[in-house]
Amino acid sequence: MPSDIVIDVENLVTRFGETVIHDGLSMSVRRGEVMAVVGGSGSGKTVMVREITGLMRPSGGTIKLFGEDIGQLSTRETEALRARTGMLFQNGALFSSLTVAQNIVVPIQAWYRLRPGLLDEIAGLKLALVGLDPSAGRKYPAELSGGMRKRAGLARALALDPEIVFLDEPTAGLDPIGAAEFDQLIQSLQQTLGITVYMITHDLDSLTRIADRVMVLVDKQAKIGTVDELRRDDHPWIKAYFGGPRGRAVAQSHGGSDQPPAAPQQPAPVKPSPRRRAKATTSPGSR
Repeated sequence: MPSDIVIDVENLVTRFGETVIHDGLSMSVRRGEVMAVVGGSGSGKTVMVREITGLMRPSGGTIKLFGEDIGQLSTRETEALRARTGMLFQNGALFSSLTVAQNIVVPIQAWYRLRPGLLDEIAGLKLALVGLDPSAGRKYPAELSGGMRKRAGLARALALDPEIVFLDEPTAGLDPIGAAEFDQLIQSLQQTLGITVYMITHDLDSLTRIADRVMVLVDKQAKIGTVDELRRDDHPWIKAYFGGPRGRAVAQSHGGSDQPPAAPQQPAPVKPSPRRRAKATTSPGSR
C-alpha cells in the first residue's frame, strides 16, 4: 500500500441478513485530503465508518487503516489504532451531565493519567482551536447554541491530536452562514494540522467549498472523483444529485456550469471556467 494512503478498502462486503449493503466495494483515502462521502438512504455511509474504525466487522473484504489490516488486530491493537482518529457525530453527542471542558478531555482520560490543571489547559487549547471562547468550557451542552455544540464536539474529536477526523453531517441543522463558517473551520484545521478529513455530508455547498474528492455510494459500490468529474457522470442517481435544481444553483454560485457546454459555433472549443475554491479562514465567532 502506498505510504500516502491512510484508508484502504478492498472488496468490502457488508450484509445484514439477506440484505447486502456493500458488495465488492473498493476505495482509498490519501493522507491530508478532504474526502466527502454521499449516497442515498441505506447506502451504508455510517456503517462503513464503523467498519473502517474497527467498531464493526464486515462480512468480507479487507480494510487497512494506517497500513494495518483491521481484521488481523487484537481488540487492544484496534483500540490503539482508533485512538489515532477522531469522530464528530451529527448532533455532537456530548454528554449532557458533563461540562464542555469535561467532555473534551474524556478521550484523553481514557488513555492518560494527567493532573486536573493540565487537562484544563488542554481543554482550553482545543476550544481555542475550534474558535470557542474559554468560558464555553464551563457551560453544559444544553447551554450552547447548535453551532457551538458542533464546535465543542469537534474540539473533543481533536482531543488526542488525531491523524484522521471522521465527520458525520457536520453542517446539518446550521443556517447558511453558520454552515459556511464551519466549512472554513474544517478546511483551516485540515491545512494547519495536516489532518485527513473523511466527511459524510449531503451539503452541496460543503462539497464544492472544501472537498478534494467525493465518494458516491451507489449500487453497493463506490464512485470517486472531483465534484466537476462527478457532475459529468451518467449514473442516474449521481446525475440527479449533482444536476438537480439545487445542484445547478450551487454550481452557478461557485462559478461552475449547471449545463454541459453547448456545441461551439466556431471550430475552436470553448473551455469551461475553473471552479473557484473558497478561501480557508477560521471564523473567530461561532454559531
